[in-house]
Amino acid sequence: MSDGWDYLPNIAAVRDAAARIAGHARVTPVLSDAALDLACDACVFFKAEHLQRGGAFKFRGACNAVWSLDDQQAARGVVTHSSGNHGTALALAAATRGVQAHVVVPDGAVKAKLAAIAGAGAVLHRCAATQASREQAAANVVAATGGSLVHPYADARVIAGQGTAALELLQQVPDLEVLLTPMGGGGLIAGTAMVAAALHPGLKVMAAEPEGAADAIASLAAGHRVTDIVPDTLCDGLRATLGEVNLKALQSHGVTVLPVSDEETIAAMRRIWRVLKQTVEPSSATVLAALLRHHEHFAGKRVGVILTGGNVDLEALPW
Repeated sequence: MSDGWDYLPNIAAVRDAAARIAGHARVTPVLSDAALDLACDACVFFKAEHLQRGGAFKFRGACNAVWSLDDQQAARGVVTHSSGNHGTALALAAATRGVQAHVVVPDGAVKAKLAAIAGAGAVLHRCAATQASREQAAANVVAATGGSLVHPYADARVIAGQGTAALELLQQVPDLEVLLTPMGGGGLIAGTAMVAAALHPGLKVMAAEPEGAADAIASLAAGHRVTDIVPDTLCDGLRATLGEVNLKALQSHGVTVLPVSDEETIAAMRRIWRVLKQTVEPSSATVLAALLRHHEHFAGKRVGVILTGGNVDLEALPW
């Protein structure tokens, strides 16, 4: 899957990742607003990863993966498949080391995100819009270039890097009771859950998943990966199929995944823009949608949430 890196990292790996990316990644701010606290009936702290390099938290994992390679591996470049933010992040991370990134992109990907990937210096390779096509095309590019595969979410180096966002948030706001992230392929939630378990065992970890791409909810209910769900959601960053190692993280850490509708997500995206004055992607806004819909999990608590990305096509807003 990812050059033997498809396992779950530990807290030491996350701390190593934090040190490794410190010269490249931004320390993002934490935002809050009294009006949103009142609406959610909770004290909510928004980790602004949409202000990260490349406009998304994905830079953390990609940067850690790139700088984990030895010089000989790095010289052959890196390869991934991505509909957007991870591809841009890997290209930016590769540039910090002066190596080439190859990104397999599926048909139908958001044009603004494809432009960002190319603008960051990656070589783009097209494929059909299925998970199997993406993975096969990436394997073909690895075979042709000798580059190292950096899987978007089922890679221990990526998971450890994503976990640095939660590590940083807990340093900024140490007395949280709940951590909440969007739910896609599972790299961020796996890293977040592992950090929470290691540093604050009583800290509850939850995720927001679009109803139109609820394979994580289905997988947890079934006790195994459910891979036959065809995503139907405007949250393009959350359409990936949950990884095997990522499901194990959800199960072992007792993560609760909450469904949200696209309509709720659009309303939350507008609310974040109107109140926090921040432009975030629909995928990011799922966390506020979950806070507003699932009050029973958050009422009266101190909740840390991760706003994962801000790469919005302003010519195609969802309202």
